[in-house]
Amino acid sequence: MVKILLVCSAGMSTSFMVNKMKDSAKARGIEAEIWAVADAEAAANIEKADIMMLGPQVRFLENKMKGIAGDKPVTVIDMVAYGSINGEKVLDQALEILGK
Repeated sequence: MVKILLVCSAGMSTSFMVNKMKDSAKARGIEAEIWAVADAEAAANIEKADIMMLGPQVRFLENKMKGIAGDKPVTVIDMVAYGSINGEKVLDQALEILGK
């Protein structure tokens, strides 16, 4: 089971991405828990996540989120994949970082 936390400014814009990523994981037989929260809720959610992925619009928070995440990986979602809501590519990005 892979657990992917997406973070954006309000938690809304990433909801489409969450659905696309879940669809991609299901189609590939990957057991995944994927959810999105606003940046203010990141600290309360990082404990149950394997990786934190930031929406491009909050990339300026990367260093702050790395401090919150401790030893868990934090990355900014590829801007092209995010803009085109390419859940498969973003899922691949997470899996590659996690070595899965």
